[in-house]
Amino acid sequence: MPRFNGPVALPRQTFARTRTVQDYPDFLGIQLQSYEDFVQANIAPEERDDTGLQAVFKEHFPIQDTRERYTLEFIHYALETPKHTVEECIAQGLSFAVPLKAKLRLSSKEDEDEDEAEEAVEQDVYLGNLPFMTERGTFVINGAERVVVSQLHRSPGVFFGSNIHPNGTQLFSARIIPFRGSWIEFTTDVSNVMWAYIDRKKKLPVTTLLRALGFSSNDDLVTAFDLADTIKVDNKRNWKNAAGRKLAASVTVERVDTVVDEDTGEVISEETVRDVLLPADHELSEDDYGLLKDANVSKVFVVQEKDEDSDSIDNTSLLNTIKKDPTHNEEEALKYLYEQMRGTEAPDVETARGVLDRLFFSDKRYDLGDVGRYRLNQRLRHTDVPLETLTLTVQDMTSIIRELIALLNGKASVDDIDHLGNRRVRTVGEQMSSQFSLGLARMARTIKERMNLRDADSFTPQDLVNARTVSSVINTFFGTNQLSQFMDQTNPL
Repeated sequence: MPRFNGPVALPRQTFARTRTVQDYPDFLGIQLQSYEDFVQANIAPEERDDTGLQAVFKEHFPIQDTRERYTLEFIHYALETPKHTVEECIAQGLSFAVPLKAKLRLSSKEDEDEDEAEEAVEQDVYLGNLPFMTERGTFVINGAERVVVSQLHRSPGVFFGSNIHPNGTQLFSARIIPFRGSWIEFTTDVSNVMWAYIDRKKKLPVTTLLRALGFSSNDDLVTAFDLADTIKVDNKRNWKNAAGRKLAASVTVERVDTVVDEDTGEVISEETVRDVLLPADHELSEDDYGLLKDANVSKVFVVQEKDEDSDSIDNTSLLNTIKKDPTHNEEEALKYLYEQMRGTEAPDVETARGVLDRLFFSDKRYDLGDVGRYRLNQRLRHTDVPLETLTLTVQDMTSIIRELIALLNGKASVDDIDHLGNRRVRTVGEQMSSQFSLGLARMARTIKERMNLRDADSFTPQDLVNARTVSSVINTFFGTNQLSQFMDQTNPL
């Protein structure tokens, strides 16, 4: 029997001589860089980019009173040195923050003849303490170390989705999510009609919106979306070929109703009335030719004849929407849109057009952001809309409606909202920008009120600005927001 001599010693392996293949990345770099981009503390005021704090100030200034007599302009901001060190703040239960001051110029237009430069008053105004990030990517708030967690949220852009109605019909929707501004959603319903919802509450047929955007007549809509075949009412021989085909849109004629005063013979009022000659879905006959000719109708639109095997798109949803549409031209559509948004009749067409422009086409009110415009162009395959265009365009709207029709026809696919490609990271700098913007918007309101109350007596920028407004918003964010958490050795990403 062989003797057991104990365990065999294996040769020892050493990894000490293995060279480092790749250096570790700076895991806190994202937080530190994001905050640095927000404050731009080490950059001269005149060289700062329009991002972070600088962009927020530029967004809310200049501020004018209602009569535009006084103007408060922003020149630059400055961050002073913190009063206490991080260690002192932790020991004494203080917040590690830097005083924020902004240089503001107040000018008045009271004396037109005087030189305005003489009138202007420039002052450094204290706007409260701004919590400052430590080297560890944390904030010290009331002696406690806190981190602001990056948020994963739905990216701006357009999203196509679907859901099943209780009766089993599949409904499709397209939602445009901006960085800032009104949301707009296009949906189909069980009757195969397409609707547009503005800010999730105001509902109108899609064709009404299209008419307001410039596709005024049925002719424009049919041409733009290839909805129907056009048949000219020019001679009876050609008309025989149209017999038996169904109308895609109703044929209407306008007449002017006048109310005349019996005593004076004066015209009191004139009203344009539309009479329906032939309703939609009416089957044309040879007898209709004379009726249309007498009414001076030059052409009609009939439903396209589809081949079963062809690749053609079924446009019935837009044709159904035209039938539901209470408007007939651009002017009526703009007034209808104004009535839906404001609850009263539009004073004139230009006012109504102004409301639509402010909703989606104004740089001040609407912003898709760089990410939103890029993703919109990618999803809708736009090659001719520049990335600098941060508002919606008419082309965006029509492309989305075409994509919805393609979805109805099974020729496109919906988006997965949980896919990380449809989400983006909001870093600490961006979150602080939005909170600061909220505080400045409140401050701008109080500044306007104070400007309106002061009549002739002279006042300075310091008299107008209340620093507590911004401070309270920032402190609330750090104290109570879910994304501001205690530093308990968790990864701030």
